[in-house]
Amino acid sequence: MRYLVTGGAGFLGSHLVESLINRGHQVAVLDDFSTGRRSNLASVLDAPGFELVRGAVEEAPELPRLVRRADRVFHLAAAVGVRLVLHDPARAAVRNVRAAERLLRLAARRGLPTLVTSSSEVYGQGVRVPFGEDDPLLVGTTAAPRWSYAVGKVLVEQLASALHRSHALPVVVARLFNTVGPRQRGRFGMVLPRFVARALRGRAIPVYGDGRQTRTFLHVADLVPALIDLLEAPDARGRAVNLGGREEVTIRALAGRVVEELGSRSPVVSVPYERAFGTGFEEARRRRPDLARAGRLVGFDPRRTLGEMIRETAAYDVAPALRAR
Repeated sequence: MRYLVTGGAGFLGSHLVESLINRGHQVAVLDDFSTGRRSNLASVLDAPGFELVRGAVEEAPELPRLVRRADRVFHLAAAVGVRLVLHDPARAAVRNVRAAERLLRLAARRGLPTLVTSSSEVYGQGVRVPFGEDDPLLVGTTAAPRWSYAVGKVLVEQLASALHRSHALPVVVARLFNTVGPRQRGRFGMVLPRFVARALRGRAIPVYGDGRQTRTFLHVADLVPALIDLLEAPDARGRAVNLGGREEVTIRALAGRVVEELGSRSPVVSVPYERAFGTGFEEARRRRPDLARAGRLVGFDPRRTLGEMIRETAAYDVAPALRAR
């Protein structure tokens, strides 16, 4: 079978591509390398049937050809990370929507099974916890730029749902909650690799706000098989499905766990949101998914612990330095 993976050179996309190749499939990757890296795909560059195309989904001339040749599509390409989104929120939202619309319409013409990755950000300031896929989406005020990403993702989900109804597009929306693992970098605001990098170097670990905001974390190795299975699950088509971890932890407690697991002496310091992101920043207080739907559809049951995620992230962080010796 031949897969098209947009954003396949990124952290998550590269792990997905590796898994598909290892299962004996052919894979084409379309990536503009804005956040992805060619080195993430080093293990598959010479694999039979692998193709890597550089370009943005919303404008790449090769996209129609790639879709015509595909049997299945994973659409992962998107602006990701709080810092990247806040740098130019309007551009990030518009690019995400335009890319998804172009790809989904091409897929709809052929009736291609397609999985689109969305985000827990669509739940906005929701207060019902854990978040269920059919809960109302309470995105924050338009005066706060951080919600532009969430609004864009909501529109992408609406596009997918509309094409499922009007064109019978067999599409699945996967709402991802803080996926972590090897190859993830902290430069775009991803919290765990940022904490780990500072702890390994004995530097202060900044926790924004009061640190009582909570998140769950999912290892990429637990996520990838679920994505592949969801694309093949008939009952998942036309639906959104949460994929995330089970252990809810405050960000301050996460910083403490990182220090403890790595035997670091890094102090944990509080930093006001205004100093980190400017005035008007709004934070999502809790992010905990209801995983019942994913469990029913594909038997989703994440196994890796937070401690394992911290240690693996640290191992990846130090690996380039060790290889350079």
